Amino acid sequence: MDIDGALLFSIVPILIMVRLLRRFVDLPGRMPHVNRLLGYLWVPAVALAALDLLLHFNTKLLDDGYQLFAYLVFIGVLTSLRHYRPARTVLLAILPYVLYAVVELMLNLWDLKLLKRYDDVIDSSRGFALIWLITFALIARSQKKNLEKERLEREEEEKAKQLIAAQNVQLERMVAERTSALTQQAEELRETLTELKTTQAQLIQAEKMASLGELTAGIAHEIQNPLNFVNNFSEVSVELLQELQEGPLAKLPASEKEYADELLSDLVQNLQKITSHGKRADSIVKGMLEHSRASTGERQPTDINALADEYLRLSYHGLRAKDKSFNATLTTHFAPNLSAVPAVSQEVGRVLLNMFTNAFYAVQQRQRQGEAGYAPEVCVTTRQLPDEVEIRVRDNGTGMPESVKAKVFQPFFTTKPTGEGTGLGLSLSHDIIVKGHGGTLQVDSQPGQYTEFVITLPL
Repeated sequence: MDIDGALLFSIVPILIMVRLLRRFVDLPGRMPHVNRLLGYLWVPAVALAALDLLLHFNTKLLDDGYQLFAYLVFIGVLTSLRHYRPARTVLLAILPYVLYAVVELMLNLWDLKLLKRYDDVIDSSRGFALIWLITFALIARSQKKNLEKERLEREEEEKAKQLIAAQNVQLERMVAERTSALTQQAEELRETLTELKTTQAQLIQAEKMASLGELTAGIAHEIQNPLNFVNNFSEVSVELLQELQEGPLAKLPASEKEYADELLSDLVQNLQKITSHGKRADSIVKGMLEHSRASTGERQPTDINALADEYLRLSYHGLRAKDKSFNATLTTHFAPNLSAVPAVSQEVGRVLLNMFTNAFYAVQQRQRQGEAGYAPEVCVTTRQLPDEVEIRVRDNGTGMPESVKAKVFQPFFTTKPTGEGTGLGLSLSHDIIVKGHGGTLQVDSQPGQYTEFVITLPL
């Protein structure tokens, strides 16, 4: 074999092995710099061929030396990839063949006769090395397939985990949205239930007030008829007494006429008092009829000053009818030329009556405590504001602590003894002013000093 054929025989298998090695251990991905260097492994062979042509070296030694050099390069690369199991197996596969190549090169350098003497042993060693190489190459190939299979399984598992994680995130988001929706629905249901309870309480109270109004109207009508007779006959009796005094009694002797005049004068005074109190009772009955009249719900211009004064007197005399010993100073500061407020007068009157009743109750309770120098007083003030009218009801009664102020407008909350209060008056008053008329109702108080309710009604 000439030099070109020998070199060709040496370079081609080496290049084939380089290609197989690069693909087998995925060298471009694992060691890209080494992969590029292996692409120039043919350069030493060309250099050796050029030296052989110029200097006529031993071609066999050049061939064996180049192959050994290539094997050592392979060993270095595989050693660098020893963490990769198939690379370790390939390294184990080529070691016997490299050992054989080293021994053959040494024999060629030292003694060719010795090489010929052990030619059969060397050939057997080469066969064993080739079988070893092929066997472990197949093992390495099987390992690579298994690793590739494991890698694909890990990738599938990772994809499955990512899919599950994405589904979990989606489910958590859906659960959060559903929970938020349910929470909002529950809150709306609670608000609706609260409104229903409030409406129910208002309907119950309205029904009670309607029944009471009907009863009051019936009683007032029944009282008004005999009261009219009392008023009419008292006036007629006064006129008859005057005619009697001017007629038959004028003919009596002077001594008897003087006594008769005294009796007639006393009778006239009594009848005048009957007439006066009868008219007062008649005005009270008319007020009861007006108050018991069902509200139409229509807002009409209302004189707040007149309304407040009327219900203040009505409340005070109502309390004095129960307790003759009670007296209080009624102070009013009504703003002159106060604008008429569009309101349902019966409903606003009910609120004012409740305010006045509570004020008189508070000053009465403080008076009963026997405080020296205490003088009960209830003050009503009206004031014109730019877009509303303000009503202040202030008393110098027992006052209320902060804990009571926080609950005073709650339904069924009352500080009065059992049987004296339902706890609905201020709650209904708040609804009438705030919800019914779009105004405000606030309270300010100091325990043992005063209580002041402030009502505003829009114009």
